[in-house]
Amino acid sequence: MARFDLYRVEGWRIPLMVDVQADHLDELSSRIVIPLHRFDGQVSPGITRLKPVLRLPIGDHVLETPDLGSLPRSAIGRPVGNIVEHRDQITAAIDFLFQGF
Repeated sequence: MARFDLYRVEGWRIPLMVDVQADHLDELSSRIVIPLHRFDGQVSPGITRLKPVLRLPIGDHVLETPDLGSLPRSAIGRPVGNIVEHRDQITAAIDFLFQGF
């Protein structure tokens, strides 16, 4: 498992997840993930730093940073892609969530 890998997790309200956990913590039994949902054309003004729209090959998706959480590795499965090219936006959203800047 690698940081910024994408996973489809069936049975979840928002099944597309991005792994944001540091690679060197791979021995843990869980991974920290952030759900992504398909962009519907609307994001509240002022919230785009927290919930950026990411342009993915499968369409534009909103990073739901406030819904960050942990999933057991056994529930995640195999990656369906990697979005390391959005590293700066994802990291900035996490920093904004925890630090406020």
